[in-house]
Amino acid sequence: MKSIVIGGIILIIALLAGTWFAAGDAFKGNEFGDIYINVLTLIGAVAVITITVFVVIKYVNQMKNDNAKGELADENWDGIGEYKNPVPTGWAIMFIGTILFMFYYFTIAYPINSFSQIGQWNEETLDYNEKFEAKWSNPTTEELAEMGKNTYLVQCAPCHGVDGYGIEGKAHNLTKRINKEQVLYVINNGANNFKSDYPGGMPAGMAFGEGAERVAEYVAGGFKGEAPAEYAACAGCHGMDGKGMPYVGPNIAEYDDALVMTVLNNGKKGVIGGMPAFTGRLNETQQKALAAYIRSIGE
Repeated sequence: MKSIVIGGIILIIALLAGTWFAAGDAFKGNEFGDIYINVLTLIGAVAVITITVFVVIKYVNQMKNDNAKGELADENWDGIGEYKNPVPTGWAIMFIGTILFMFYYFTIAYPINSFSQIGQWNEETLDYNEKFEAKWSNPTTEELAEMGKNTYLVQCAPCHGVDGYGIEGKAHNLTKRINKEQVLYVINNGANNFKSDYPGGMPAGMAFGEGAERVAEYVAGGFKGEAPAEYAACAGCHGMDGKGMPYVGPNIAEYDDALVMTVLNNGKKGVIGGMPAFTGRLNETQQKALAAYIRSIGE
């Protein structure tokens, strides 16, 4: 018992020293003389640490030296039974006191219907979202493009550049839908970027050699002129005009709303590298506005 008490005293001293090391500056005050932790708080910390340590010592010593006694209950589990000992008085008082404190806390000390900064922030956010949706419920193309420009400059310009040209190849050139290298990369490697909207993905090897070159030139050239025979394999999913089919193949002819929203929500990996998903960062109206702006800067 003596060694346990000595260890407890050493532990108390260590905890108090650690408390002083972590928060000692608060007792000294700042340059204006303000002291953030008063003497009463310090006394409370000492009391909590001391009581906690000695309560632990008491029960550790009790577990080491006491023998179980009392009347055994009739029930047992694999030969292990319980004694019919009463609930410890201190434990019962603390349990009931905790319940009473809960009612006091939620009704008097900090009522659940009282002011809350988080609640105020949530209310203001919901109110703003309602006003936003009402204002932009039926925007014109010009209004969408203007909103999209502001969104683009904040969210997209750091990688794609203010002008949308991709900062010398570091990101996709948004003034064009797609280039020959990108088309060839997808033909040779396949693609499964847009799992939420086009779950089937695209297998690799839909065209080979010179045929793949002709398809890439045709698609990158904006679907002008006569389509090469090899494009028939692509048209089954993307359509002869390249504008895609819902849940089958994305639009490879232009930046429609569905394509831009899909890229934003899924991210994209291609010949240049990867683009992270913007899930949750833009609402649907902002995504459509961004699509409208990207279409407006196309060559």
